[in-house]
Amino acid sequence: MRRSFDGLSATVRNHLQENPTNGNWYVFINRRRTQIKLLAFESGGYAVWSKRLETGRFATPGHPGESKRMLSQTALLALLEGVDIVVKRQRKRYKRAA
Repeated sequence: MRRSFDGLSATVRNHLQENPTNGNWYVFINRRRTQIKLLAFESGGYAVWSKRLETGRFATPGHPGESKRMLSQTALLALLEGVDIVVKRQRKRYKRAA
């Protein structure tokens, strides 16, 4: 969790095989799950947000060993607020055709 703008964007490029400037937000959680960092690219450049918990741990969304997962805005906010969401099955929702 020592990485900042350049280190996190390199991790997105090399490890996740994604383009860090595509507008998505990337979330990184440390091994102990006590610190979280968000990397985002906005019109002016990169932005990094960090949160460290004094007590407790962040939930780990997804399966163990899974390196990346898409989160909805609601799931991201729940993760940041400490709500552990366990979804057995995603219910169908309307999605506009691209």
